[in-house]
Amino acid sequence: MTTETNTTRLNKFISETGMCSRREADRLIEGGLVQVNGAVAVMGLKVGPGDEVKVRGKSLRAKPKAVYLAYNKPVGITCTTDPKIHGNIVEAVKYRGGRIFPIGRLDKPSEGLILLTNDGDIVNKILRAGNAHEKEYRVTVDQPFDDAFLQHMSSGVPILDTVTQPCTVQRTSAKSFSIVLTQGLNRQIRRMTEYLGYNVVKLKRVRVMNISLDGLKTGQWRELSSQEMAVIDAMVASSSKTEEASTQGRKPQPAVGRRSPRSPRKRRAS
Repeated sequence: MTTETNTTRLNKFISETGMCSRREADRLIEGGLVQVNGAVAVMGLKVGPGDEVKVRGKSLRAKPKAVYLAYNKPVGITCTTDPKIHGNIVEAVKYRGGRIFPIGRLDKPSEGLILLTNDGDIVNKILRAGNAHEKEYRVTVDQPFDDAFLQHMSSGVPILDTVTQPCTVQRTSAKSFSIVLTQGLNRQIRRMTEYLGYNVVKLKRVRVMNISLDGLKTGQWRELSSQEMAVIDAMVASSSKTEEASTQGRKPQPAVGRRSPRSPRKRRAS
């Protein structure tokens, strides 16, 4: 039996299915186009999980419960939901609670943290270019590098007809470093290192915003906690509604004193 505590106003129920806004739902109800359990609905009506709601004769389903997963993607998994592609991320995760999709992507040769969800709204807020949400990576390249390399990486590298935004880069060994990005350019780290004459041999994402890879073995996933989601919700609460892209209207800066991407590398003795 439906109780008052688990009922929802009809206009809210309709809007939450993604069909229309609450205001438009009100118009539909006022126009006699909504039925609940076979009877024409009236304004102010509340519905529960067992009620059948139809708009213009078409049944509506309640919006599924939002799902948020953290997944430690192995190398070789492709961040696509296309079932025709072998090794797609949905096939790899094997989540049985409904349809999910990745928030952003990691290249097939890369590994580490990627978030998945069924909530399209939060995907847009996290990925919009102007929102500067941090992503942290551990990177190993094919030869030792000097401080000039770190300086170039952190101050901006010309790739894809733009210059990357300043970022935090720290050495972790002779051939590896950590880097925190707020951009999401295509193959950004690989292109940056290649421009400076190095090749990435290992790239692992260890953090997205407040979510870290800690405790997740390769190939494992877990649901985000309510505390983690509360932090994310606060971080995206002021999310820009339009992509005032960091690259739009920005002129590429000259690459003074930097190698051409086609120039030969000068290798050091390992």
